[in-house]
Amino acid sequence: MTRKHFKPAAWALPQPVSIIGTYDEHGTPNAMNAAWTGQYDDTQVVLCLSAGHKTTKNIMARRDFTLSFATKDQVTACDYVGMVSGNTTPDKVARTGWTVSRAGHVDAPVFAQLPLTLECRMTGRTENGNIIADILAISCDEAYLDADGNPDIQNMQLLSFNPVDRNYLVLTEEAGKAWDAGKSLL
Repeated sequence: MTRKHFKPAAWALPQPVSIIGTYDEHGTPNAMNAAWTGQYDDTQVVLCLSAGHKTTKNIMARRDFTLSFATKDQVTACDYVGMVSGNTTPDKVARTGWTVSRAGHVDAPVFAQLPLTLECRMTGRTENGNIIADILAISCDEAYLDADGNPDIQNMQLLSFNPVDRNYLVLTEEAGKAWDAGKSLL
């Protein structure tokens, strides 16, 4: 087998397309498309955001934010909130047409058009400045629950960012059951 080598790049795949929701000092909702987010611990997330982002400033001031996941039907609005800065376009959420409500457990916005939302509170930062936050609550639009009452992730058509080709992909096909597919090799 021959392998081609590449320079180091942000190619840890798949990358969720996360929409970070915050309020600014005036209570105006802000949203940011952030590909570099992830699970930090069982009940914590990590955000890799530069200090200049309006979202970062809002989190530093209020500590609370929501983390929602982009969907195929909202790709235009989700891409837009990553292209435009809240520092220069404070009404960017209004321009998306999203319906905004206050989260139930944190002082941050929930966007109705994004079906799965984590409500988070910053608890600290890593040595290189990444934001660590506790997940205080999770909510899911009931239209996206399966027969057992759990979030139907495939039905949501969540987006993944492909940094190689700079596009969004939808991950919907099941390949096997976790902690089951490998049993034949035990």
